Amino acid sequence: MKKQISIIGCGWLGLPLAKCMVSEGFVVKGSTTSEEKLEFLKKAGILPYIISLNENEIVGNYSGFLDESEIIVINIPPGLRKKPGKNHVTEIQNLIEAIEKSNVTKVLYISSTSVFKNEVDFPVISNYTEPNNTTNSAKQLIEIEKKLINNSNFKTTILRFGGLFNNKRHPAKYLSGKIGISNPEAPINLIHRKDCVGIISKLIENEVWNVTLNASYPINTTKKEYYESYCITHNLKSPEFKTSENSIGKIVDSSKLVQLLNYTFKQAP
Repeated sequence: MKKQISIIGCGWLGLPLAKCMVSEGFVVKGSTTSEEKLEFLKKAGILPYIISLNENEIVGNYSGFLDESEIIVINIPPGLRKKPGKNHVTEIQNLIEAIEKSNVTKVLYISSTSVFKNEVDFPVISNYTEPNNTTNSAKQLIEIEKKLINNSNFKTTILRFGGLFNNKRHPAKYLSGKIGISNPEAPINLIHRKDCVGIISKLIENEVWNVTLNASYPINTTKKEYYESYCITHNLKSPEFKTSENSIGKIVDSSKLVQLLNYTFKQAP
């Protein structure tokens, strides 16, 4: 009998992940908030569900979405840029309560290295570093991580990605031609979507649960050096950096993930 997995959030990252899981023999249930995407998901071999989280309830057939799945991947950005006042923790708490009533025994939560502060001394962020950022988004992610890790109803793995990109969605294209860019000497912490999918697939394949892992491509260069070089190589106008202030940043160490999964990164930034 094929294993079944539910992926909540079949967007920019979740959709290629769902396709990968289908190719690996899983029965995949995928959620979207858009009626227009239902047929698209079906054609990709994904069982589609309209699911929407809000602070009061889960809208949609969430019991059917979770039914018979052993694993759920929670891949939902907090969405606080568009709605800075919303309580994303409560949204996920509603989902947790639904998971507790289901047959799901394993949860993979997609978090972010933004739970760690950028600092002047560029601290090395290992898997033993305690999250310490105080932004609204970071505090909500930290609280969600704790709620999942401390829940005894299922096993949880937390995966904290650096800045996600692919060739079409690259931060250099946003920064191109801009002036006064801060933190020119800060380290780069990016990860390609191919590696995100590859790492998640490996975690599930190898049954790696009850761990917290950082995931960022290991690259030793500064923000200024990297973006100037990228823009020159891709015929983009280079950004101009502000050098009058001390840079702040962090170095994300992904060595534990590499060792645990015997993983080789596929795509450099």
